[in-house]
Amino acid sequence: MTDKSGSRDTVVIERSFDAPVGLIWQMWTDPEHFKAWYGPDGATIPVAKLDVRVGGSRLVCMEMQTPNGPMQMWFAGEYREVVENERLVYTESMADENGNALSPSDMGFPGGHPMTTEVCVELEDVGGRTKMVMTHRGVPVDSAGAAGWTMALDKLAAHVEAHSDR
Repeated sequence: MTDKSGSRDTVVIERSFDAPVGLIWQMWTDPEHFKAWYGPDGATIPVAKLDVRVGGSRLVCMEMQTPNGPMQMWFAGEYREVVENERLVYTESMADENGNALSPSDMGFPGGHPMTTEVCVELEDVGGRTKMVMTHRGVPVDSAGAAGWTMALDKLAAHVEAHSDR
């Protein structure tokens, strides 16, 4: 799960879906679909505000149940590239519920964790199926964030299957 340059701080995951590109695009850009699959197992997404346009903002709340009660993590970012059904690029930072970026060290992450990361989703139609390559720059390949993506994309596959008319 490293990029072509071999960076240890880039997660790259490729998946194929038996669904059209337009449906996979909706999964990433429609707040209700996004809330249904995003996050690792056990996480819920009570808030997903997605203004999917270049310069548009995003604000996502991930909630997990812990022994001490619910814990929320907020993520904010900005869309940098939006090419419908082909390419989606956005930044992501840990944030408060108002979208104000928070320092990773304030959130208990080790030193060196970047303030802002970048997610790139590339979609390609392959004979009516969709090839998706998700690249998250700034996330160590051996981190909980990388493992979370694997779980989330498994949930995405199940959600796509439930919403595909094939």
